Amino acid sequence: MKLHRLHRRDFLKSTAAAALAGSGAFGALGRALAAEPLNFFAWSAGVDQVKAHISAFEAKTGIKVNYGNAPWAQYRDTLVTKFVGKAPLDVLWVSDAWLPEWAEAGWLAPIDGYPQLLKYNADVDDFSTKSMMWKGKQYGLTYYTDYMGFFYDEGMLQKAGISAPPATWDEVVQQSLKIKKAGLSEYPLMLSMARETWLIEFLSALVFSHGGRFVDDSGAAVMQDKNKGAHEALTWIVDAVQKHRIVSPACVEIGELNGLKAFTSGQHAFAMLGRYRIRTLNDPKQSQIAPRARQALMPRGPHGKNATVGWNRFYGLTTAAAKDKAKAAEAVKFIEWFVGKADGQYAFQKLMFTDVGSGFAVKSLFKDPDIIKAYNQYSDIKMYEKQQALAQKKDVIAPWFGEWDEVNGTAFQAAVVGKSPIDDALKRSADTWNKLRRRA
Repeated sequence: MKLHRLHRRDFLKSTAAAALAGSGAFGALGRALAAEPLNFFAWSAGVDQVKAHISAFEAKTGIKVNYGNAPWAQYRDTLVTKFVGKAPLDVLWVSDAWLPEWAEAGWLAPIDGYPQLLKYNADVDDFSTKSMMWKGKQYGLTYYTDYMGFFYDEGMLQKAGISAPPATWDEVVQQSLKIKKAGLSEYPLMLSMARETWLIEFLSALVFSHGGRFVDDSGAAVMQDKNKGAHEALTWIVDAVQKHRIVSPACVEIGELNGLKAFTSGQHAFAMLGRYRIRTLNDPKQSQIAPRARQALMPRGPHGKNATVGWNRFYGLTTAAAKDKAKAAEAVKFIEWFVGKADGQYAFQKLMFTDVGSGFAVKSLFKDPDIIKAYNQYSDIKMYEKQQALAQKKDVIAPWFGEWDEVNGTAFQAAVVGKSPIDDALKRSADTWNKLRRRA
């Protein structure tokens, strides 16, 4: 289901930015407990695991927690309504895509004043920490991160006489044409390019792996620049659909979930999917290609590396909680219990990984025996770690991201199906970005 987007100007009309109270180190706050329970809100994922970890936190600290959740598809709108209505919120799950808007609206507080939280940055992948930064301040700690992966059906490649997966996008074309000629697949590469929230992840992975950017470090649009933008990546996609016919022209109507289903049915040799999907791909109860699904590094373009895009979900502290020292102390303890170490280990992140397959950004967990044993049952944890080290944060996350994303997705789709020249599509995307940036 497509998520309704609320624009930044609507945020700022709805609520004034809250001023943050000065925050000190947790040790100075002591163990004072607020009279009211801690209010925590999340989307409805891993509910049983969350409840179990909350119960352990309450038993350990004596701090009571009110836990609420909403489905992912309605979560953002639900939270905006709660913020505007000044509902009690202390800690919540946040998506990296919403951070600039929520920070600008004054709903989230930076955690820079809490060293007991910041110490975990040393054990977290850099792209994940950067995804929680806005205007030089850090707004949370990650509990879940993942990236766009490149997968292949080893059995289909073997039938086509291919001994190793493609290392470059040119090799993807060559191998796909060989597979197509052998009659093994009409469209060997599955790309999901429907207008949904997943589209920016697919596009970013293709652009980054070709060595391109949407915007530069200053925030200015460069996607239209043939030397450093998205031109090379979009040209590759258009050729894959229109010239080589290795990607179905219906890709603009295929969402991520339907793309997953098509790949598990054995219709394709290659697919771009969220890394965590490997668990489904090699589950014989859910996939006809199990256990043949393998992950390879994201292919690289002529001027790129094996880069991909990562995304991040994190625990955030509200400005309302940050204003009250006692409440802030509780909230910081709660965040550390879930995201940092609880009784000496990353208990919640391990629980979510082993139970539901959620990814993590904690580097030391790649060496954890339980994690290694669990993951090696269906994939290669060394490949998981190697690709994650090459992940990059989305460079288009800004207060106006939602408005721009609508235009950009439509522009890319128009080029893919031949309704717009590539240069025109990228110019439209860049002009829209620059206009929104000037207005902000």
